Amino acid sequence: MNSQTVKDTLLCSIIVPVYNGAMTITRCLDALAQQSIAPAFYEIIIVDDGSHDETPIVVNGWIENHAEHQARLVHQANAGPAAARNHGAQVAQAALLLFTDADCAPLPNWIEALTTVFQDASVTGAKGAYLTKQSALVPRFVQAEYEDRYDRMRNQPQIDFIDTYSAAYRRMVFLENDGFDVIFTTASVEDQELSFRLAQKGYRLVFVPQAQVLHLHDSNLWEYGRRKYYIGYWKALLTRWHPERMVQDSHTPQVLKVQIVLLALLIGSLPLGLAGLFWPPLEWAWLLIGVLLLVFVTTTLPFLGKLAHKSWALALLGPVLLAVRALTLGSGFLFGTIHFAGTLPGARQPVIPGWQRLIKRLLDIGGALVGLGLSIPLVAIAALAIKLDSPGPIFYWQVRIGENGRPFRIVKLRSMINNAEERLADLIKIDELPEPVYKIANDPRITRVGKVLRRTSLDEAPQFYNVLIGEMSLVGPRPEEAQIVALYRDQERRRLAVKPGLTGPMQVNGRGDLNLADRLSLELEYIDNYSLLRDIQILLRTVPAILRGHGAY
Repeated sequence: MNSQTVKDTLLCSIIVPVYNGAMTITRCLDALAQQSIAPAFYEIIIVDDGSHDETPIVVNGWIENHAEHQARLVHQANAGPAAARNHGAQVAQAALLLFTDADCAPLPNWIEALTTVFQDASVTGAKGAYLTKQSALVPRFVQAEYEDRYDRMRNQPQIDFIDTYSAAYRRMVFLENDGFDVIFTTASVEDQELSFRLAQKGYRLVFVPQAQVLHLHDSNLWEYGRRKYYIGYWKALLTRWHPERMVQDSHTPQVLKVQIVLLALLIGSLPLGLAGLFWPPLEWAWLLIGVLLLVFVTTTLPFLGKLAHKSWALALLGPVLLAVRALTLGSGFLFGTIHFAGTLPGARQPVIPGWQRLIKRLLDIGGALVGLGLSIPLVAIAALAIKLDSPGPIFYWQVRIGENGRPFRIVKLRSMINNAEERLADLIKIDELPEPVYKIANDPRITRVGKVLRRTSLDEAPQFYNVLIGEMSLVGPRPEEAQIVALYRDQERRRLAVKPGLTGPMQVNGRGDLNLADRLSLELEYIDNYSLLRDIQILLRTVPAILRGHGAY
């Protein structure tokens, strides 16, 4: 069978990085050999990351004894699991890349479950789930932690967090985005960083709970605390690159952040309490310590309830492990923040630094309130004109794509006839566009009042509401329709890294007269060189641009 035939036959390439894994790799490979789909439809690529034990001998022996499987071993000098996975992706032959770890044993339906979701062309990445057969309390607690997070993810149409123990990506998108960042030389948050980066471009990532792998979790409190410390340490770098994820992601419980802060305050209050034993004016610190401890325990109750359904012993141990989790994650994050202070290592920089993001949001809220207050009388007059001019609703709602590809409903004053959406197909063929952008000059669907509304941009005044609730910003790229975003190439998706704007670089530089290349150049330059001063300059240029009316159709 020639190489082209192999590529056409393969459904997926499975990549398993391994370092000194002679004791665990056979279990993983045996599980991959027992999948529900035929061996002809997948290849197994084991990437030896410079092992010093007998890993290469064990893997080569397994390959010789399983000739019916398309398995191969590739080598690299020790560079970490991120580099090893990237190496495997480079030599893979299939269009889908599946990842698991050398200490995992995928269940028989693992490949089938992960690959089936990619029948939906909108899916770019997928995440599976952990299982364990361990009976000790610490690994059972770890499993309960993961299951608690899976419960949060089950009903989400898309996620932003994919772990490599059970993961899948479209190879083309993976390679276009340079795979995992090799700055993470140990197993830490390299998988989170890639999924955050792809989610930032609006790629759809999904959770597949049926794609399960058996894993050996931390066996004792030391292993658990050590792992959490290093996750917190590298998370400090990750959140500097992606400060928006400091607020929320689809995997991390919000209560965990509260618990870290509470424990930090509790520890910080202890010296005051101890001092109060010798100096009465500080005795109040014990009351503060008691309140903080009570609040901390209260935040643990929902999760402890889940533990109690599994085991009362687990529920009793739960507060201790939750305290260890908060302490080690918080300590790691603190020391990581200190270590990574100053110039960020690597090539990545945040799109909008955290402090500027906060100020931008405050400006948005203030500007939206002022804008709504000033525009309400004009909107009321326009609403009356719309009703007198043509049948249909006053407001027009449409799904647009916002920051990180999240859909939202934009609101405008209706400037077209009531059945404008149905008539679009008569005017333009979306699938046949030379580039994913369009503006129709002299659009016959626009009403008489609509022409005035568009010429003055008054039709967009209700979008101050979208700004106020955080779906849009005062300044940013133009909010685009979902059917247009679906046609974007990878480079064009970079414009989804920030919130769309009520105004922006496009609106003050020609508006609808711009072709895609010019629009994209302006918007990416705005994103790559973001500053609050630039936002203010664009806001000041917006009124003259509206008065000139160039491209307003």
